Amino acid sequence: MIQAIVWNPSEGIDLGFFTIRYYSLMYIIGFAFGYWIMKKVFEREGENKELLDPLLLYIFFGVVLGARLGDVFFYSWPYYKHHLAEILLPVRFEPEFQFTGYRGMASHGATIGIAVALILFWWRYRRKFVHKDLLWWVDRMVLTIPLGAAAIRIGNFFNSEIVGKPTGSDYGVIFAALGENFPRHPVQLYEAAAYLVLLVLVLYLYFKTDIAFKYPGMLFGIFFTYLWTVRFILEFWKRPQREVPSPLMEWTGLTMGQILSIPGILIGLYFIYYGYTRRKDHA
Repeated sequence: MIQAIVWNPSEGIDLGFFTIRYYSLMYIIGFAFGYWIMKKVFEREGENKELLDPLLLYIFFGVVLGARLGDVFFYSWPYYKHHLAEILLPVRFEPEFQFTGYRGMASHGATIGIAVALILFWWRYRRKFVHKDLLWWVDRMVLTIPLGAAAIRIGNFFNSEIVGKPTGSDYGVIFAALGENFPRHPVQLYEAAAYLVLLVLVLYLYFKTDIAFKYPGMLFGIFFTYLWTVRFILEFWKRPQREVPSPLMEWTGLTMGQILSIPGILIGLYFIYYGYTRRKDHA
């Protein structure tokens, strides 16, 4: 019989003078892999390598600002409307000053942030591109995201946050850091595993098929449909997060995460259709 695992890790790697938080380390791993895979894409398709560093910079700020603002406005506005200074600062002022780091991050906000950052990057540097089509960039960017998304969910697991609902059995993870003694679904690990499968899928489609070359936008569509379908389904096993009350949530019985995932699924399906109808006869 599978027994519950008691989970109570440290917050990070203690160097004596500084602690590297696991959550922050996961972000670094995600960005490092993203840079490496885009470098491979640039080499394979002859894109201007001078654009790698500014692309990373744009995407970094897009992810961090988007994820932070997404958490503020989608989930935590009742708190932050009274603590505006804490929105972009990694600290809490009440009830006492505390360095918290950027623990409030929302994946839907990060997605919006990446989209805005990529468009701004494309507009700013388009004259230096070998590949001028925005969809070329969109299709290649999806290769960089799944590992980062999986790493962040592992970071959530280390932080004992975004936890699952109680399993009602001996199976599961007991999050001792939350002061609990009963097992929950390790939904962070479910999600991380699903994103690793997505990573294998998009890398296979890019390197082993002609989808990215003959069907503009389809790789992005497959990625987006899979990503938000997984997020929608796994919300059923997540403990409800703090959320801004919404009549739509009350009417549908869905969580904010599920409601925000539906447009992503529809956008993904549209781009699958778009890519199919815009098939190119040459690479």
